[in-house]
Amino acid sequence: MVFKAATFHGVRPEVESENAKRSALESTVADALAVAGGLDASDVTVTAVGQEIRLDGTAATPQEIERATVVAEAVPGVRLVRNRILVG
Repeated sequence: MVFKAATFHGVRPEVESENAKRSALESTVADALAVAGGLDASDVTVTAVGQEIRLDGTAATPQEIERATVVAEAVPGVRLVRNRILVG
């Protein structure tokens, strides 16, 4: 059996590294929120757009919402945090 390099009509496919970076940043922030003290992030969704992090969902208190922002901002690679978490 002979294996050839994967191509599409003679052109090598490009790997979308931006999606991989975004996914890695989302995972890192979500992991940081999950293990942070003083915060129950089980109802928080993390979305990355470039180096911007968007937090959506609900938290029990305003203090938890503030804590989520602080934790997300501390993650390397995060430039801006838009917190849309509501008390619920």
